Amino acid sequence: MKKRLIMSILVVGSCIILWSTVQGRIYIDIDSPQFRRIPIAVGELRSLSSHETEGFGAAVAENLSNLLNMTGFFSIIPPRAFLEKPGEKVDFSNWSAIGAEYLITGSYVRDQSKYLAEMRLYDVVKGEIIESNRYPGNLNENKDMVRKMARDILKALSGEGGIFFTQLAFVVRKGQGTEIGTVHFDGTEMREITKLNSLSLSPRWSPDGRYVAFMSYRNKSPHLFIYDFREGSLRVLSALPGLNLPGGWSKDGKSLLATLSVDGNEEIYVIDVSSGKRKRLTFNQDIDVSPVWSPDGRYIAFVSDRSGSPQIFVMDYDGSNVRRLTFVGNYNTSPAWSPRGNRILYEGRVEGKFQIFSQALEGGEPVQITSGVEHKSPSWSPDGRFIACTVREGGKEKVVIMNANGTNERFVAVGSQPSWSPIMER
Repeated sequence: MKKRLIMSILVVGSCIILWSTVQGRIYIDIDSPQFRRIPIAVGELRSLSSHETEGFGAAVAENLSNLLNMTGFFSIIPPRAFLEKPGEKVDFSNWSAIGAEYLITGSYVRDQSKYLAEMRLYDVVKGEIIESNRYPGNLNENKDMVRKMARDILKALSGEGGIFFTQLAFVVRKGQGTEIGTVHFDGTEMREITKLNSLSLSPRWSPDGRYVAFMSYRNKSPHLFIYDFREGSLRVLSALPGLNLPGGWSKDGKSLLATLSVDGNEEIYVIDVSSGKRKRLTFNQDIDVSPVWSPDGRYIAFVSDRSGSPQIFVMDYDGSNVRRLTFVGNYNTSPAWSPRGNRILYEGRVEGKFQIFSQALEGGEPVQITSGVEHKSPSWSPDGRFIACTVREGGKEKVVIMNANGTNERFVAVGSQPSWSPIMER
């Protein structure tokens, strides 16, 4: 049974960690500019069975430490610094002495190839359990077990379980062409979902995680396809003359924004996914591309060169009330709307290279998130705490993930144009 206790405000030296209240519970505000990594110790799981499985408890602890470290929210204290071996009883003075503010311990029992693990999360300062839970698993595949542990730890401390059960769809280069692939948040289980032997680009994940829309030259022209994960099937949604490029999905997954050039130049349409019926939203002699809906479905951000250079614009869901959002820089494109609805990411050209910027909806100066090598094609995580994008260096492209403020950048896969899935727990 889960034990949920209210945590106190923790003061360490002169640094005060900020907190926010959600439904009566107090959480660490990991989105605060004053936030620092949380020192945490992760102990090896103890065996409660008559015969211990060699390496299982240590492997779970190591994998859990790696997942927590990937978030950029935790500072993992190495096991060599431990003053005691984690057990049923905890001497909190031994953990506070090495700087741990939180401690994870656990145990497991084995029944043939099946396991049942228990995880406990302690507040070292208060000397009490914040979270505990049990997780079934097996010897050969404990990734989901560890992901659930990481999810519950982050949720207990911050109010949100994060992105441990998310994936990225992205473009994979294959010879002279490209395919669409997927990879987990932690960079594992990469696979190609298409084998079209063509040029496939711009994947867009549906809000329920069942579909990925993308453009492909499979039929010698740039048509819009939808891949169905449940059925393992592929269908053409739009094969009009000219460009058929997917944009963002609607919140209910019934509609898809798209850029079509059937009328002679690139315009923005909304397409009914079931029937294929389309409605034109922009009527302009200039180029309008890359449409994405706001989280509430009321607005659409897109790129247009109607002001003389590519800039980010916002319009109402029906194409009315168009207004320009970006005014800094002469080439801004690839908008990505924050799941929280308050900011838009985009790529902007700076000194000949593209970098990722963040712009508030109410205006003001944009915030440059990245620098150095080229960063393109931003995509938000479903919780709004992370950004995936393409890094281009030395003629090679790779997909990276970073925290929303641009820190903690890490490699995920070789490829480009990432699209972040919704949370899909198994």
